[in-house]
Amino acid sequence: MGTTQTHAGSRAARRASRRPQVQHLITADEYSLADLELALATLPMCAVGRVFIEVPEASDIGVITAPPRMTVTWLARTRRGARPRATGEALRRAAIAWADEMLCDESGAGLRTEVILLGGWLSTVDIVDHLTNVRDVPAEAIHAPSRYGLFSD
Repeated sequence: MGTTQTHAGSRAARRASRRPQVQHLITADEYSLADLELALATLPMCAVGRVFIEVPEASDIGVITAPPRMTVTWLARTRRGARPRATGEALRRAAIAWADEMLCDESGAGLRTEVILLGGWLSTVDIVDHLTNVRDVPAEAIHAPSRYGLFSD
């Protein structure tokens, strides 16, 4: 019986060691695709998380290479039969909805969140505000273009 518990305990430890320690949230728009590709290329192959990319129209959707456990979602501003969304609106809504779902409770205890925001200034400001003030993501875990002036050095 003691051997079974030890064996089961070592299996659980192996499973726990394979679980991701960091989840990623990455946003981009049509102007930051090169920066997005660079950011994704620097992630380990075992990285997990979500990438949201906002583009003007569905015809602007392309192919982005990301680690296999990263989910890439393209967001077109134009919708058939509706007026186009404001620039950054779809990106802001998607990132905040992801944060509210994935960072909603202690079920992810021990899982850090790293954020890279490459979209426009307006959506980035709103996302940073939500992450830091509502979801308690530390500012150090959020990376945005320095020209936005969101974080003091």
